[in-house]
Amino acid sequence: MILRGGSEQFIDEVERSLHDAIMIVRRAVKNDSIVAGGGAIEMALSRTLRDYSRTVPGKEQLIIAAYAKAFEVIPRQLCENAGFDATNILNKLRQKHAENHIWFGVDIMHEDVSDNLTAAVWEPAVVKINAITAASEAACLILSVDETIKVPKSSAEPSNAAKAMNMG
Repeated sequence: MILRGGSEQFIDEVERSLHDAIMIVRRAVKNDSIVAGGGAIEMALSRTLRDYSRTVPGKEQLIIAAYAKAFEVIPRQLCENAGFDATNILNKLRQKHAENHIWFGVDIMHEDVSDNLTAAVWEPAVVKINAITAASEAACLILSVDETIKVPKSSAEPSNAAKAMNMG
């Protein structure tokens, strides 16, 4: 493949973008499983977890509901990045998902929601699984911290390097 352009920087950026696109298609073909993009899968997970949280008694219900709400960050961020009214779009998505239209996500082209599986807005399932697993593990790690220890400031005379930094 031959790439041509006005500057070396432009060619490098086109090459990176093309490489990324090829790798996404390769991963989708190799893993043989896709999900709808545009926040559709996150909204489906949010709804399922929210419904499940209502069946759990006690504080666990609140934890599961908060976890469900966290999934809505993805479609909200997509809306905000596109300059859309995120609250309006999320309400539409919640309504569609309540009607069991699980593949509905943010439609960037029409500032609305649409069936992103039909609209060919896809993501490899393995990417979503890995992202959700990594985010969940990071949250668990943060929550498992019992305490933090702050090292007190030294009363010793600051070093010459520290003095020099304060002077600049």
